[in-house]
Amino acid sequence: MEDGREGQPPPGRKRKGPEAAIAAKYRRGPEVATRRIEDKKLKGKLRYTERLVADAQQAAAKVEEWLLPAEAGELEAEGMERTWRFSQADIVQAVEAGAARKAFDLQLPALGPYSLSFTRSGRHMLLAGRKGHLALMDWQRHRLVCEVQVKETTHDACFLHNEQFFAAAQKRYTYIYDKRGLEVHCLEQDTTEATRLEFLPHHFLLGSIGSTGVLRYQDTSTGRIVATHRTKQGPCDVMRQNPWNAVLCLGHGNGTVTMWTPNITTPVVRMLCHHGPVRSLAVDNQGRHMVTTGADGQASGRGGRGAGCSSGSLVYVKVWDMRTFQPLHAYYSPSPAEWCDISQRGMLAVGYGRRIQVWKDALTSKQQSPYMTHRLAGGTLRNFRFVPYEDVLGIGHSGGVSTMLVPGAGEPNFDSFVANPYQTDKQRKEAEVHMLLDKLQPEMITLDPSSVTQVAREPREVQKAKQAEAEAANRARQAEQRAKNEEKTKMKGKNKPSRRQGKKQANIIEERKPAIKARMREQGVAAEHGHKRERQEQKVPDGVPRALHRFFKQ
Repeated sequence: MEDGREGQPPPGRKRKGPEAAIAAKYRRGPEVATRRIEDKKLKGKLRYTERLVADAQQAAAKVEEWLLPAEAGELEAEGMERTWRFSQADIVQAVEAGAARKAFDLQLPALGPYSLSFTRSGRHMLLAGRKGHLALMDWQRHRLVCEVQVKETTHDACFLHNEQFFAAAQKRYTYIYDKRGLEVHCLEQDTTEATRLEFLPHHFLLGSIGSTGVLRYQDTSTGRIVATHRTKQGPCDVMRQNPWNAVLCLGHGNGTVTMWTPNITTPVVRMLCHHGPVRSLAVDNQGRHMVTTGADGQASGRGGRGAGCSSGSLVYVKVWDMRTFQPLHAYYSPSPAEWCDISQRGMLAVGYGRRIQVWKDALTSKQQSPYMTHRLAGGTLRNFRFVPYEDVLGIGHSGGVSTMLVPGAGEPNFDSFVANPYQTDKQRKEAEVHMLLDKLQPEMITLDPSSVTQVAREPREVQKAKQAEAEAANRARQAEQRAKNEEKTKMKGKNKPSRRQGKKQANIIEERKPAIKARMREQGVAAEHGHKRERQEQKVPDGVPRALHRFFKQ
């Protein structure tokens, strides 16, 4: 009890049970075997290092146990059962009452179809009806925050940095509203005829594109236009952002997907993904995989089709590796997939018509059957979004808004510094100030964000050319110095320190010498006159030394 290790194994000793499984994730490389090492000093150092590694491993496991207590749950089938056969009614009856309240169906057939958007914390939901109905609600508490009817066509809507403001792409212009439903600003000259909106939270940039095919970046903190790019691909109705690097991905009618940044007027990446128009796309949070759905057809075959596929013309749903920009695998759907989305834990949702399929582990490997399926009671699908930090999928369709419980879709543990679903007004204000202070500049948006902190290396040819120029300059300088040294007259002993000091003193004396000579001359004339007067008074004979003049005194 004195060293605070009661009930714990000594440092470096292996643990057993569930703690060992948690600690195994933090092991960096295999354990070093020291039994056959003969050098005692080396063996002691290696054992000490292994003890430090084991202590760090156990400390990391403890931190995960304290700070990440929740675990993601998933559907499990027994025997011959299949998870995709479970209906939402069965799942609602099996879960607890708090989770069952999150499944609801809001019927609004007169104002649809609806587009949905969620805040980063997943607490608030924004509804945008095609016929001008905008609504902001706290969907977990089923509480309506505001509701407004703009009386014109609304193509898309999205939240800004928090739930206090949201933007709506209406028939002609893009408008910004606050949480009370009041119009704050109208972007008349900035975003004309926009059909898709995306907000970059770390840069405070609102991206918009529409029928004109012009991509615009609007800084919502200063109100100025950061960049305007002409895609030259015609009207565009597909736009999603890559959360990892804040690059906007656009899907075009010719089957290509282009990626854009504010500081480059041409796409940084251009990919031919489909042979028909791109219907939708999505990128996971790590930026490793991208999913695209297109209207190109594939002849039916016996193998490789997922559940629910029928004979005839099939439509691609492709998964791409964003590191190599190559396709990994493809899934087929019996009709064109209208929308797709990826959850925080990597689940893929694909929707077409009135059906929605959720695929588990579909990004890393090819799956033979979906994880879950759901059929809408009424209405045609418009779009859907996974709710952050929740096992819920929000669905917007022509009949209103519905939710679908998807166990294991959301991240169970949230970071309050990133997104806090339970923040107070004071915390929200402080978070907004910190976001403005930590705002990133548009020039920092690059395809590889890790290159921002690195030094740009020049090509090897340029480095060699600069090195050759520097060596030539050094050789020329050395040759010039040698020529100057050879031109000098070498005189031995003429540059000693004592001689240099003497020259300095001589210069000082030479400057004073005229005055000194004049004064000495005057003093010498006066002394000569005095001596003559003295000799005349004393009658000293000429030629007698001065020292003997005292003997001739009268």
